[in-house]
Amino acid sequence: MRFNILTSPFWRYFLLPLGANAERAFVEIANGELNVRFGWPFKQSFPLDEVEGASPSHWPVLGGIGWRTNFRGNVGLIGTYVNIVEIRFKQPQRVRMFFPLNCSRLYVSIEDPRDFIAALGKATDIAEQPKREAVAAAANSRPRPRRRKKSG
Repeated sequence: MRFNILTSPFWRYFLLPLGANAERAFVEIANGELNVRFGWPFKQSFPLDEVEGASPSHWPVLGGIGWRTNFRGNVGLIGTYVNIVEIRFKQPQRVRMFFPLNCSRLYVSIEDPRDFIAALGKATDIAEQPKREAVAAAANSRPRPRRRKKSG
């Protein structure tokens, strides 16, 4: 499933020189991965089992538009100040955005944030299902300790 990154008409002209057009600004859930592209500066794939969750959020006006980071784990791919989704990762992910950095939280302005959050939730639940089944099977296969008879 592909979801377009929302860009406001005013900012679209400033983002276009770095390739952030409709064809290169999207978030896609496919083949067990979350693929994110925002022009040529940001093209990254994340395993769905590393996604902890997603929720509606906001982006501060002083945070700016475009490719943003606070160098403490937050990365923003912002085309407008509305419809922001925060994607949280279980472990910091290594990304390249002009240079390599760690990303714990990814903020993206999405055209359909509710649909995206629902689809990502469903996809990550499916990605977690084999892990849960393996843990349950391992727990059930362990022999139980024997009880000692009480003497006396």
